[in-house]
Amino acid sequence: MKTLGYLINIKKEIGVFVENKDMARIWRQTKIFPALKVGLDVTLNFEGVEFVTQSFVHALISAALREYGEVALKKLIFKSCNKPVKQIVLTVIEYSLDKAA
Repeated sequence: MKTLGYLINIKKEIGVFVENKDMARIWRQTKIFPALKVGLDVTLNFEGVEFVTQSFVHALISAALREYGEVALKKLIFKSCNKPVKQIVLTVIEYSLDKAA
């Protein structure tokens, strides 16, 4: 049986316009890094989120991608991203992994 790990409902916690880097940092420290350390998944649910800032996504996942590389990419699940959110997430993933290499 697969252990699910953490689910972060971004809209529920922050709203439809997401820019709170402090919350991203808290989630990174309290959920993402601990989960990755023990091999658990983290689902980042963007359902209902209309827009995120690049600085929010960077604060949320960049350090994890730099430290854990491709392993983090397999364990971080980006759910229900609309097109603008998806583009920002992909941009942060690309430059974070480039810096890790």
